[in-house]
Amino acid sequence: MIIVTGAAGFIGSNIVAGLNARGCQDILLVDDLRDGHKCRNLADLDFSDYLAFDDFLARIEAGADFGRIEAVFHQGACSDTGEWDGRYMMQRNFTYSKALYQYCVGRGIALIYASSAAVYGTGREFIEDRAHEHPLNMYAFSKLAFDQYVRARALPPGAQVAGLRYFNVYGPREQHKGTMASVVAHFSRQLADTGECRLFQGCDGYGDGEQLRDFVHVDDCVAVNLWLLDQPAISGLFNCGTGRARTFNAIADAVIAWHGHGQKRYIPFPEHLAGCYQSHTQADISKLRQAGYAASFTDVAAGVPRYLDWLAAHGRTPVREPGRHHWRAAG
Repeated sequence: MIIVTGAAGFIGSNIVAGLNARGCQDILLVDDLRDGHKCRNLADLDFSDYLAFDDFLARIEAGADFGRIEAVFHQGACSDTGEWDGRYMMQRNFTYSKALYQYCVGRGIALIYASSAAVYGTGREFIEDRAHEHPLNMYAFSKLAFDQYVRARALPPGAQVAGLRYFNVYGPREQHKGTMASVVAHFSRQLADTGECRLFQGCDGYGDGEQLRDFVHVDDCVAVNLWLLDQPAISGLFNCGTGRARTFNAIADAVIAWHGHGQKRYIPFPEHLAGCYQSHTQADISKLRQAGYAASFTDVAAGVPRYLDWLAAHGRTPVREPGRHHWRAAG
């Protein structure tokens, strides 16, 4: 059996889809479905059991026997970068992760977990090293806290614990994320609703819409997770990004090109983000490559239209009518 926490979320549900594609259906899903809309991420997937977040944590802390567990993909977390309730954030992202770490390491179960590039803050070096980690919000701090917890402990022989620092992930099954959805999703919806993509004016020395991020397709994140599953001897912290930064203008241009019409509008940079905004991110993936991961990463020129095609096929975005310049809702 394989356990996926945060299974109804963005990356978690895509990992379940990736496991299904391998023929794996003996999967225990763990999530908090108080927001029932997330069930749509699981409706087309196969699994063997489900546990609510609180029930799973209680069983883990009690040392429950789930039978033979091959691995745990720990994707469950509060990912809201605007959440400043530190007690809640640490309970959800740190204490929960510690309990799972202790359970897995004590039983020889592989633990592959989600960290975040948010730990780098406004730095310009994105290397998995303490000198470059400067979290700017509670979400980033909670992720770094668990990374530090893992670093401080020597693994027993044969144990695997690997953390992935995701950069700006986009792709299918993120529709439930609202304001935390990718800029690709936001631009597509804005264009459908208003005929324009809204980008920030220049900041931190960058021109209008010229801020840079490492945008990585969720399929690539799944591929790295499954590669780690196949490499039980590999542990450690690894950046998970393309290694190539792209501007927000480039993303908007790709969205506009797919839709076949539209324009960009630059809006004032929000005052509340001043000093705590990542104007530039670019994963250094040297460590991942040195560990043996050789697959290529999808560039936005191919990844954005592929994602928008998926949204249209699943009735979750307006779709193009050939030869027309107006729009109809998909489905």
